[in-house]
Amino acid sequence: MNLLIYGPPGSGKGTQAELLHQAFDIPHISTGDILRGEVGAGTELGLKAQPIMAAGGYVPDDIMIGIIRNRLQQGDSAKGFVIDGFPRTIPQAEALDSLLNKELGRRFDRAIYLNVETPELVRRLAGRMTCPADQKTYPPGTERCPLDGARLIQREDDKPEAVKKRIEVYLEKTLPLLDYYQRQGLVSEVDGVGTILEIHKRVLAALGQSAEVAES
Repeated sequence: MNLLIYGPPGSGKGTQAELLHQAFDIPHISTGDILRGEVGAGTELGLKAQPIMAAGGYVPDDIMIGIIRNRLQQGDSAKGFVIDGFPRTIPQAEALDSLLNKELGRRFDRAIYLNVETPELVRRLAGRMTCPADQKTYPPGTERCPLDGARLIQREDDKPEAVKKRIEVYLEKTLPLLDYYQRQGLVSEVDGVGTILEIHKRVLAALGQSAEVAES
């Protein structure tokens, strides 16, 4: 099962992608995590991406596609995968389709879109805290990282007004992507409000799977 999961910041796509990984034993391909891994390992692609990321820029599409190509060629993705965090633009979606269809002989089975209204997204994101070491995020009010004890910080883009702007920009860019995948008949829109398990059951239903999978 080859899946794409996307939605605005705070929609819970990373959490749901991880649950799909557990449910179907397919790799959760988070482009952000892979980028950090490539940089940490000092690979050729990582060395190209590192100065761009350090400057706060966007990693070029060819580097992102190269990273995904490398990941999909690993043995654990043979029976499927779930991609989270990419693509973000139509050119990226077209490049990803070309990689899958022409190079790898594969295609997406389903694109899950987690729909969450802006006020709820702002509530979830505003005030969250970030570990300065590994960039993992934690709920508002958390003072120290549970992994290494580092004092957490609040990023400027996690303040309410900045969060709202991020979401608005994301939604503006996402609508064309939604239409792109809808024209391919791939999109299942899922209500992203509720408990993690409730949302997971909705995702499974969109994939034609029973709720029992979520509880196994």
